[in-house]
Amino acid sequence: MSIKMEALYEGDLQCVVKHDPSGSTIVTDAPVDNRGRGMHFSPTDLVGAAAASCMLTVMGIAARDRGLDIRGARAEVEKEMSSVPRRHISKLTVRITLPAGLDRRARTVLEAAARTCPVDASLSPDTEVDLTFLYV
Repeated sequence: MSIKMEALYEGDLQCVVKHDPSGSTIVTDAPVDNRGRGMHFSPTDLVGAAAASCMLTVMGIAARDRGLDIRGARAEVEKEMSSVPRRHISKLTVRITLPAGLDRRARTVLEAAARTCPVDASLSPDTEVDLTFLYV
């Protein structure tokens, strides 16, 4: 299955990205540390956000298949950049918070699901992913 998206460069290091199937748009901007204004998500910010939302989504699929309720689960992601050997995402630190009432079996299934995230599987080996689960 393929999905078409289009990015239009508007100048001043900003782009508008359109998701053709839905018509939804996202504005991106270069980050301040790379000559941008940092007014919107940077393209690399979107990678971190994509990883976090992907992990929650695959966990949601696993939860739904097993009759588990993980509404209110959340993921926080912190992105670190490096310029060696070239500018790239060097690390994503992801903290996923889930309901405390989940038993050990449910936790094992959900944590395994998060680790199968297609975004994470698509990252360069140069990108470390530090994944932590909290049950609150």
